[in-house]
Amino acid sequence: MARSDVQLMLDVKAGDDSSFELLLRKYRAPLVNFLYRMVGDSGTAEDLAQEVFLRVYRARAQYAPSAKFTTWMFRIATNVALNSRRDGRHRQMEVSIDQTAEHGESESVAMEVPDRRPGIEQELIVRDRAALIRRAVEALPEKQRAAVLLHKYQEMDYDEIAKALECSESALKSLLFRAYETLRIELAPLVGHAPQASKRNEEVRSR
Repeated sequence: MARSDVQLMLDVKAGDDSSFELLLRKYRAPLVNFLYRMVGDSGTAEDLAQEVFLRVYRARAQYAPSAKFTTWMFRIATNVALNSRRDGRHRQMEVSIDQTAEHGESESVAMEVPDRRPGIEQELIVRDRAALIRRAVEALPEKQRAAVLLHKYQEMDYDEIAKALECSESALKSLLFRAYETLRIELAPLVGHAPQASKRNEEVRSR
């Protein structure tokens, strides 16, 4: 039976470095991609991911399973990314927030790319829209941007995101409400995006 992340980290705490290697292999790609969307540079994202894992390893003796391992890891990652941005240690890149650091190619933008293979004209439209989305998300205040990335891309629930950002759930809902409302306004010219943002805000209000 496969061990849970918590059990793996407890084994790391007990001195089993092979368990840390398993966690590293499992979460390296999602961690790098989250950091990439936060700082906008693949090289910086790789460096920051190493820093996050180093901090995780150094904190192994103090680890207590009071939350999911991923919640704890992304809390460290968010702090590392915010510190990096504030320190000016990253370069702004003209990339889509949906681009992965692993492959350097744009993934399908949610609700924008049809199932069939798009023609050249459609590809250009998608690229323009992706650029608008990227600029809108990058323009969000730092914690709003982190909340949106954790909510949309990591699919974490409110409790997990609140713990990762070290805020209350009510404060998180307020962050997400403001973020999605800003995106709804900024992306209103994109057909189909305003209703989606409104739907997300209705979901945030109701929870």
